[in-house]
Amino acid sequence: MVATDTALVRVTGVTKTFVMHLRAGATLPVLREVSFEVHGGECVVLDGPSGIGKSCILKMIFGNYRIDAGSILVRQGQQWTDVARASPRDVLRLRQCMIGYVSQFLRTIPRVGALEVVAQSARDNGLEAATARARAADLLARLAIPERLWQLPPATFSGGEQQRINIARGFVAMHPVLLLDEPTASLDQKNRAAVIEFIRRRKRAGTALVGIFHDEDVKRQVADRSIDVSRFRA
Repeated sequence: MVATDTALVRVTGVTKTFVMHLRAGATLPVLREVSFEVHGGECVVLDGPSGIGKSCILKMIFGNYRIDAGSILVRQGQQWTDVARASPRDVLRLRQCMIGYVSQFLRTIPRVGALEVVAQSARDNGLEAATARARAADLLARLAIPERLWQLPPATFSGGEQQRINIARGFVAMHPVLLLDEPTASLDQKNRAAVIEFIRRRKRAGTALVGIFHDEDVKRQVADRSIDVSRFRA
């Protein structure tokens, strides 16, 4: 399918139901007819109360969750790929070159140092090794991770430090689409300000961002549009 506009993400008519395998296959409807699009250079915020399905939408765009109906199109160059129907190999390719994701939880390989964890994300995105390490070091410094910790595995860090590693790993690569799941939830004022500036820079660079922010001040500073997910509740 050939792209004809400036949207980078187009979600159309998406429905999601979970199957409760431990309850004899009972189904739990979550979302129905989710439709919106995101253009380069804007941050679209998913709004609504906890448990409404906001994180579920991010995971569907990232390809972690399959959908029951609809389509999730991501544009690469002039071609659209439907994440909902892509093969696992194509989903991995999209994650390397197109879609970044800052989740609420840090998952890393044990014994790999923080600098390497962040730099690897940039290398996966195509950056040369020295450039990737330099960019990783810059982000860690901006997020107030002491240099003495850079060679230590993030599993040994505090919760707030782990979240900052997660943020650095998400922002170090220049993915055209970036998904943010409460990136400022456990940060102090200084680090929240740093993340707000990261988001603004990515918008200026033409990135399409989809985010969840429970901090109203952060939301006000970064959102170009808000989508009330409550209207898609099944």
